[in-house]
Amino acid sequence: MAQVDAVCISENKGERKKPVASVELRENHGIVGDAHAGDWHRQVSLLAQESIDKMRALGLDVSAGDFAENLTTSGIDLVSLPIGTRLQIGETLLEVTQIGKECHTRCAIFYQAGDCVMPKEGIFGKVICGGTIRPGDTVQQL
Repeated sequence: MAQVDAVCISENKGERKKPVASVELRENHGIVGDAHAGDWHRQVSLLAQESIDKMRALGLDVSAGDFAENLTTSGIDLVSLPIGTRLQIGETLLEVTQIGKECHTRCAIFYQAGDCVMPKEGIFGKVICGGTIRPGDTVQQL
């Protein structure tokens, strides 16, 4: 079963996010208190624990939030989800709006972690229905 392993936020863009006990998602906004929230298509970022594990296998000391993802998941192949896919995560509903991203410059994450899987394996979504997400919440593709 797919689930949320960690929920993370940061005050500024381009930096590692810190794991927290829960996050509050607001419809058409994103995560309350996170730098990436706002009226745009990349309100929430997701990265699979399996992607982080690949970087760890290369010798990098990285964990949840180190690639600036809001939600670290396991048990779901995020990059195979088509744009427009809806994900029920706990009591919230997200719509996948982007797979991967283009990094124009090497941000602090690249320099801190030595590499970044987010451009290739991270996905982004828009909040359709808000609520609270906590580690352990299930992730269901609708």
